[in-house]
Amino acid sequence: MPPPATKTMKLAMLQRSADMPGEPAVLVSPATLVWFRDVMGEDAPTSLDTLIQSGDSAAWLSELKRRLGQGRVPISAVGDRMWDAPITFRRNVFCLGRNYRGHAQEAVRSGVAASVNEEYPIFFTKATTTRNRPGGEVVAPPNTQALDYEAELAVIIGQGGSGIRADRAREHIFGYTLINDLTARDLQQRHQQWFLGKSLDGFGPIGPLIVTADEVSWPVELTIALTVNGEERQRMNTRDMIFDIPRTITELSRSLTLLPGDVIATGTGDGVGRSFRPPRYLVPGDRIEISCHPIGSLVTVIVPPFPEPP
Repeated sequence: MPPPATKTMKLAMLQRSADMPGEPAVLVSPATLVWFRDVMGEDAPTSLDTLIQSGDSAAWLSELKRRLGQGRVPISAVGDRMWDAPITFRRNVFCLGRNYRGHAQEAVRSGVAASVNEEYPIFFTKATTTRNRPGGEVVAPPNTQALDYEAELAVIIGQGGSGIRADRAREHIFGYTLINDLTARDLQQRHQQWFLGKSLDGFGPIGPLIVTADEVSWPVELTIALTVNGEERQRMNTRDMIFDIPRTITELSRSLTLLPGDVIATGTGDGVGRSFRPPRYLVPGDRIEISCHPIGSLVTVIVPPFPEPP
């Protein structure tokens, strides 16, 4: 008798070998995975983006879950450098600023903000070129001396729409993943807005996988932690958001149409590098790890900048 199908659908984009593009897989245990194509045939979606945008993701996943006892292979066959970002950025990532009271309060203490805003969410975006894979490297940009981290839960939209009511918001969520909203604080301050300082190339590591929405309790109460070189810097729970996920989806969709595959970064807690005295910004060699059960751990490494040409 085949082993029972796992309850949680953990979806990832992985390479079978270093010379092959990433393809969708399901992690069915800490040690095994199933390739979509192996159990669903050649017509299976070739990426999680394709799955989400197909309009038939529920049917695909239902059938996939039924077949999870077939075709299992060891995760050890996939190297650390063969994990891809689980989703592409179709358009700029929608982000919330100062959405945890602890982070908002530390911004007030440091003089960055005048007060804690609990009336309307603050939205900004990160460019599509920020996308980075799990375990990926981020080149320390030479034009910033204040490279900071922000651990965040990311919401993946599955069913698009506009004017979405808060009590229907869950129906529009495909799943959840993690994102590191890397930020150049000095650029953020110098240019008096957030887009440029948060949109340097590779400044959006995302992953390692997507956990489908039906497998996460509602309202969402997930604990997220971030370490730098093994030292914990951030620990938050999503219940401490000022604007929860339904309110966020409602506010966004009131002004624009959300599309399948859209990514919403829901804000970070206190403990960012800027909040320390003196600030504790990232430097080459630092290893940042964001962890959250059941999503897993998202690791990013800061590497030295490229040498200037002669």
